[in-house]
Amino acid sequence: MSNDISKNLLDIFESLLRAQLNTIKQLKKGAGLIEKETPLEKRMSHMEMVYDILYQANKSLHVNDIIVAAKSRFGIELDKESVVSALVKRVKRQDRFIKTGPNTFALIDQQAKGGL
Repeated sequence: MSNDISKNLLDIFESLLRAQLNTIKQLKKGAGLIEKETPLEKRMSHMEMVYDILYQANKSLHVNDIIVAAKSRFGIELDKESVVSALVKRVKRQDRFIKTGPNTFALIDQQAKGGL
């Protein structure tokens, strides 16, 4: 019985603290005290980052170069195996990316335009 009461009390405190935190965030936002994140940084998926990097490079890049560029431009440490896996899946679906060499990728539309 004591555990049920403790759990219920903790749940109540958690709800109260969340409500207080939300109120504080709303007040700070209304007063302009919160710096807004840019939509690019806030909502960009890893594949969108890779696309952006390849688009700006306008050439094929090895996955290691993509990872370095992501760290430099977005402050994100991408996992090599995850990036390669996701890119290979997109290449097989012919979704925006092509494979131009071992672990080297480019954008389909740039190859069509002769950007490589």
